[in-house]
Amino acid sequence: MNILMFAGACAAKCPVHAIFAVAGALVVGFVIGRLTKGGKAAAGADEKRKSERKQVARTEPARQPIPAGSVEIYVGNLSYDLTDEELKKLFVEYGEVSSARIVINRFNGKSKGFGFVVMPNRAEAEKAIAAYSEKEFMGRRMRVNEAKNTIVND
Repeated sequence: MNILMFAGACAAKCPVHAIFAVAGALVVGFVIGRLTKGGKAAAGADEKRKSERKQVARTEPARQPIPAGSVEIYVGNLSYDLTDEELKKLFVEYGEVSSARIVINRFNGKSKGFGFVVMPNRAEAEKAIAAYSEKEFMGRRMRVNEAKNTIVND
């Protein structure tokens, strides 16, 4: 408060000094607030946000290796509303599907717009890839091909 009174006194003599005095008072007040309880409260808020992110994250196991002879298919440019089950139903039309999963953003729990399908029969998988590559589904043109970095269980 003393700084503001000083700024008011300077205002009569020099408006530029008055502006700098008020700005300085605001900066000093902000810094003092961050160093005292305001800083502790902000640190507590960061911890709260981190715990909320952990709660939102879908609990899924680490990426599992696919059985030998199976084909893992990358399916990209998917609708953000598509579910694992709907993706599986899409590929069951061409043969047996071991698993289908949509990749989820761990911070907000929403789809990232791509997923993976595992099919145990290579011939069926190749037919599905050929059929769905560049096909429009739910308003988006899918990108479908064999996944490149698969973990194979020998």
